[in-house]
Amino acid sequence: MKSFFKNVLANIVAIVLLCVVFFFFFIMLLVFSSMSGDKSVVVKKNSVLTINLNTHIIDSPTEEQGGIFNMSNQNKSILIYEALEAINKAKTDDNIKGISIEADDLNAGLTQIDDLRNALEDFKKSGKFIYAYGNNVSQGSYYLGSVADQYYLNPSGMIELKGLATEVTFFKDFAEKYGIGIEVIRHGKFKSAVEPFLRNDISPENKEQLSVLLNDLWKNTADKMAVSRKIDTAQFRTSVDSLYGMIPELTLKYKLADKLIQQSEYDQIIKSKLQLKEKDKLNKISLGKYIASYEEESGSGDKVAVLYASGSINSGDDYNDINSKKYVKYIKDLQDNDKVKAVVLRINSPGGSANASDEILFELQQLKKKKPLVVSFGDYAASGGYYIAMAADKIYSEPNTLTGSIGVFGVMPYFKEVANKNGIRSDIVATNANSAYFSSLNGLTPHGVTMMTKSVEGTYKRFVHFVTQNRKQTFEQIDSVGGGRVWSGTRAKQIGLVDELGSLADAVKFAAQKAGVKSYNVATYPKKMTAFEQIFQDLNEDDISARVIKNKIGKANYEIFQQITDEKLKSEVKMEMPYEIKIN
Repeated sequence: MKSFFKNVLANIVAIVLLCVVFFFFFIMLLVFSSMSGDKSVVVKKNSVLTINLNTHIIDSPTEEQGGIFNMSNQNKSILIYEALEAINKAKTDDNIKGISIEADDLNAGLTQIDDLRNALEDFKKSGKFIYAYGNNVSQGSYYLGSVADQYYLNPSGMIELKGLATEVTFFKDFAEKYGIGIEVIRHGKFKSAVEPFLRNDISPENKEQLSVLLNDLWKNTADKMAVSRKIDTAQFRTSVDSLYGMIPELTLKYKLADKLIQQSEYDQIIKSKLQLKEKDKLNKISLGKYIASYEEESGSGDKVAVLYASGSINSGDDYNDINSKKYVKYIKDLQDNDKVKAVVLRINSPGGSANASDEILFELQQLKKKKPLVVSFGDYAASGGYYIAMAADKIYSEPNTLTGSIGVFGVMPYFKEVANKNGIRSDIVATNANSAYFSSLNGLTPHGVTMMTKSVEGTYKRFVHFVTQNRKQTFEQIDSVGGGRVWSGTRAKQIGLVDELGSLADAVKFAAQKAGVKSYNVATYPKKMTAFEQIFQDLNEDDISARVIKNKIGKANYEIFQQITDEKLKSEVKMEMPYEIKIN
């Protein structure tokens, strides 16, 4: 017995010592990271600004993916607004002689790549060079890199130039096989977010909107690539259809690349361009480090605030994306801040909870009464994401923004059949006729279906009402382009769903003009997380589990999984877009 207690005590001491060692290591890691992050960055003469594999462009501070092992300036996420300012600054920086694009797989959204590309086109007006180099290049990276004066490819590399496609996963047969019932109520024949639960194929209406949408997006991107590479559009289409980018020799033959060389040979070409000697070092500076070299806290004086709304919209404060409780507080703070003269709401959201969207819209309407409110769309501004824009004085959209999706739906899964097959039954005692209008085992009662349908229809009418007010169109006009249909930013401008095609920078400039301020700082809301905040976010058990599942099944499928499993989400009326499109 004495030996037993000794062993137990020894194990306890070992565990305590291990925890102490781990805690000490953790603290030292934080100190080291903090020290390395505080080092001043000096831009040397004859430097080349480099967009490389570590460049992670995000639309909003809430998308920050820092964490314990990713705190350096080299690898930190960069806001698209910061990236564009950096390229603009580099244009007149005598120490920056050119830009090198070395990103095989650029981590950025389609509209973000558009903005970067436009900034690079403007940079070329300075007379400085832009070169690009690739190994196994994704379509998104090539879209950016094709803007370069010269595009170099590894002799054994490839360019994944293939066009756009979308694949929709369907769960109808799966649900039936395992006895899962799904009640679906929607308004809008194009509201395809619920199709995976109802069908085994894409509906004709959804196929129509997807075809128009994908062709709009591809035309915008393909035309730019063809022009930059000086290739006839018909020939460029043939190259894409034939996957010529996958064969290095064919990339040369069809002008997708200029030369097949190794990375060291590419660096030598840049050195020659800079007239450096063989022994001279080539000074490359990453986008993140370049920003750190001049980045300063915004001081006193007038401010134009950019409020970032990125991710799905949910009620309360239990979610990391756009939750109504936090955003209502952000909006009220901006309304009461006298230094903030105008607000730009940057939306990058496929929508979400109708109730949460309504809460946010109301507070934005109150804000607009006190100061200018301008909206800028990112990759997505659909359904609830479009709804909250209806308080704007003016709406800017990117040409390739996915927007509209003016529609409403509700999805309520139940498990009666699978429960019965496994010997599970339920019985109900209630005080009123519809106290149990919905249960996880039995689904909706007939009257429950009737009332939920009325709720969905009422929410849709409220949605269209606010759109008619903001867009100054009739109910019939909005309804004709609504019904859940998703449009590209280019088409949204044509049909009057947005005011202008432009970037976040354009929206900021207009907001300042409308507020009558000439000298101002741009303030970011919500604020960027500190290294400590990122770490503790990473250590959250629920977030870790969610990230593991999301990485395994994909973001789109994870959101469907959430819809089925999250009690809070599956009982809500939703304003949400059904899919996400990436150029990769």
